[in-house]
Amino acid sequence: MVKVLQSGLYSTIQDLGRFGFQHLGVPCSGVMDQHSARMANLLLANDANCAVLELTGNGPKLEFTSNTNIVITGANMLPMINDNSVLNDSVINIKGNDILSFGKRVYGLRSYIAVKGGFKTKAVLGSRSMYSKITKESTIKRGDYLPIADCDVLLEPNLAKLKVPNIDYESKVINVFKGPEFDLLNISTIKKLLEKEFKISNSSNRMAYSLNESIENSLNSILTSVVIPGTVQLTPSGQLIILMRDCQVTGGYPRVLQLSEESINKLSQRSAGNSIKFRLKAQ
Repeated sequence: MVKVLQSGLYSTIQDLGRFGFQHLGVPCSGVMDQHSARMANLLLANDANCAVLELTGNGPKLEFTSNTNIVITGANMLPMINDNSVLNDSVINIKGNDILSFGKRVYGLRSYIAVKGGFKTKAVLGSRSMYSKITKESTIKRGDYLPIADCDVLLEPNLAKLKVPNIDYESKVINVFKGPEFDLLNISTIKKLLEKEFKISNSSNRMAYSLNESIENSLNSILTSVVIPGTVQLTPSGQLIILMRDCQVTGGYPRVLQLSEESINKLSQRSAGNSIKFRLKAQ
């Protein structure tokens, strides 16, 4: 078990997502940065879909009641075991009563904790991903006990390291493809869309990232149509909304761009106030 001593700003259990229920209006959910979560599980020789703990903004304080191995990836939040610094992207041996805590965030926004065998919280509709309208809890809370697999054999840290290709957390460039309604935009709007820098607003979350700056919108609303994580919608006011992992499954705003999977991972590590710039890629 892992006891939650402090929950952190916004910490949730996530796996790769909940699929096959979108026709019922159920979002995919899942880890915001799939690259970092997959790397954490890979380092532990876990299945890629093992549930991890996703931290946003700052980290929790956790007490382990038994031996296990963990890996921390993604944002660097200066992790510590019993107040001794440990590294991201490497296997860490944990003993019963060890306490994991975090310091000041150095870069990135979201960090991932994987444990050997994955977190064993209750699966709902085939996934352990927390989502407020589907699972009983939407975040972990102080006093929670998070079940984990038994782990009798600890990995050798020096034999379980991997050079992890990190996301470029500093680059403003977000690669995108044309959305279904892109070609309906006029030339002036397309130019602004692809040349302007946009700042991420304070209202951004796991459902969607909204951008502060607006552009001209001469398009009418569309019939309600399918949207997916990474869809960029253009609202009647000219504001752009980038749908993320907890997004709805349909929408009525023009879908002008679509983020690549790599770009969703990258954007999920950007904070409110950071600037981004779209770069159109050939499909």
